[in-house]
Amino acid sequence: MHYPPRFVLLSSIVLVLGLTAGCGKKSQTAAAPAVAQKQPVEVVNVVRRDLAESLNIVGSLAANESATIRPEITGLVRAISFEEGQQVKRGQLLAKIEDAELRATVTQSEARFELAKLNLQRAENLQLTQANTKADMDRTHSEYATAQADLELLKVRLDRTEIKAPFDGIVGSRTLSPGDYVNPQSVVTTIDDLSRMKIEFQVPERFFAKVAPGTKFIVSARSSGNTGRPDQKIAGEVYFVSSSIDRATRSSQVKGYLTAAPAGLKPGMFANIELVLSIKQGALTVPEGAILTTPRGAQIIAVRDEKGDKVADFISVKLGLRSKGLVEIEPVNAKLEDQQSVVASGVGALILFQGAKLDPRPLKEQFRVGGGD
Repeated sequence: MHYPPRFVLLSSIVLVLGLTAGCGKKSQTAAAPAVAQKQPVEVVNVVRRDLAESLNIVGSLAANESATIRPEITGLVRAISFEEGQQVKRGQLLAKIEDAELRATVTQSEARFELAKLNLQRAENLQLTQANTKADMDRTHSEYATAQADLELLKVRLDRTEIKAPFDGIVGSRTLSPGDYVNPQSVVTTIDDLSRMKIEFQVPERFFAKVAPGTKFIVSARSSGNTGRPDQKIAGEVYFVSSSIDRATRSSQVKGYLTAAPAGLKPGMFANIELVLSIKQGALTVPEGAILTTPRGAQIIAVRDEKGDKVADFISVKLGLRSKGLVEIEPVNAKLEDQQSVVASGVGALILFQGAKLDPRPLKEQFRVGGGD
């Protein structure tokens, strides 16, 4: 059947409108609201603990006592009485300088002293009978005192021909041999007392007021026999703080004793030092990964109960001390208790908002800090 063109056009319009209406119904069905999904998050508890403010610096180990051994007089070395690396006692003979001439001079001086002593005795006997004058008596006393002083001086010089250990310790390498001619500038050897170890380090000016004798520290050092193992932790205590600041480095020299240094540590070795400046007791702490930095300041995301669900609650906080992956926090205009659950990590990458539903899960053990709280 043949239809006029106007009828064909109207039929097409009706058909298109019908299809459009059908599609509209389908769209409305697809756009129906879905059930809100819960965001899986790892959580950890806020913990109140003692938090230490510490400073990590590098120091140099030193012996308890260390000395360079030099002769006090000039002469030929007659004998060396120690082995390199030997443990020696205080007063032990290390080297001997030729003393034949001095011994002869001492013998001569002893004879003069004995004569002066006899003369003094005669003068005193004569004085009892007033057979000599006061001037004779004074001259005899002077000769006796002079002879005694000369003898004592020579004995001191003779004693200096023996080079002895000033304290217990270990001697280093020797630089002389028998027959060498020495003077007070010549070095015989060195000696180190390793019964107790010291450590020397520099503290920056800004921390100077927080360091004093008695301040505790921990030294991390790897001894020569500890290759391939973790550094040893050794406790120590400051015993000296310089009274001035070095203008070149803007730091102050500090020294401390190690309480029980392992045998493998040697003077001159470098070591890492954790210096405990202060301890804040009962501080609220969270892992560093739980801090969310925003234009309005630092925040944490607490996990709250709301109508049977766990939801996100953004809390503004002030940050305090940081120590070993932990941060001290102080809530701003909000209540935050000890053991409150907070989102532990990835807070900057998670898509969260105030009131968002959460699926909290414990933080994995390998990511825990501060004793696994």
